[in-house]
Amino acid sequence: MNLFSEADLISFGQKLGEKLDAPAVIELIGDVGSGKTTLTRGIARGLGVKEPISSPSFTISKHYAYAKNKHEYNLVHYDFYRLPDPGLMAEDLAESLSDQNTITIIEWADTVADLLPEKRLTIKISLNDDGSRSIEMIDRMKGAK
Repeated sequence: MNLFSEADLISFGQKLGEKLDAPAVIELIGDVGSGKTTLTRGIARGLGVKEPISSPSFTISKHYAYAKNKHEYNLVHYDFYRLPDPGLMAEDLAESLSDQNTITIIEWADTVADLLPEKRLTIKISLNDDGSRSIEMIDRMKGAK
């Protein structure tokens, strides 16, 4: 699938977010500037998160609350780009992954690959020469979609 603008990427994420139910784990793969955080903004919008979404590059994680069907949930967004070793963040991630009321989104997951559940959605974002983005979604339990 090709998306041609930032607005397309947000719209795609919003539609995905509207379909997601907790618990869920999403692994985002893509080069710097490919749109991983932009996609997360769309997913958050679809979930009903009211706060602005910013990159967790320097803080490693950001936590957001949202309500759906009169229940409180969490969206936790991680970015392990700057960490060669997850250290204490591994405990934080493990807690997020085990919480049945949390959707966890992880950028640069190579550092924590051994902590990720087998059942997760992987989204690969590739930036094309014309500025568009190619999206590939892989359900780790069922293969490519």
